[in-house]
Amino acid sequence: MRKVEVVEYDTAWTEKFEDESSRLERLLDGELIVIHHIGSTSVPGLDAKPIIDIMPVVRQIERVDGLIGHMEALGYRSFGEHGIPRRRFFAKGADVRTVHVHVFEEGDEGVVRHLAFRDYLMAFPDVRAEYAALKQQLASQHPEDIESYIQGKQEWVSETERVATLWYLSQQQK
Repeated sequence: MRKVEVVEYDTAWTEKFEDESSRLERLLDGELIVIHHIGSTSVPGLDAKPIIDIMPVVRQIERVDGLIGHMEALGYRSFGEHGIPRRRFFAKGADVRTVHVHVFEEGDEGVVRHLAFRDYLMAFPDVRAEYAALKQQLASQHPEDIESYIQGKQEWVSETERVATLWYLSQQQK
């Protein structure tokens, strides 16, 4: 079972993202449109599980299926859609994960959802602090149970994603 560890923000996470994303850019060459650092490690000042979340946006999601062997050669395990239609999810590290890759096709609503959540947490320090406190509380309540940790924050994340998406889309229209 994977342990739950939430740590203070680390500026090295940006460098880790850049290193890993450069490998993914070479692998996805020709299919890649853009690659984003998402998740809590992308938000300065936010406590997080030390797992780098990367979101490549590609032209055709189905073509990523042909690259699974190459992803495995880089140390990733493929989880297919992993509960989110039209996403391809990969994880590096078995018991101690270091990187999650969430591949979406251009135009997928998942792209906006992830960027909105990230940017909203960056823009609103009070919301960011509330999220950090929730994560720390859940990590101390469920240090050996990642599923309970994830379930414990689901309602807060879903509501914040809804508000963040409305805010994000309004910012795009300015």
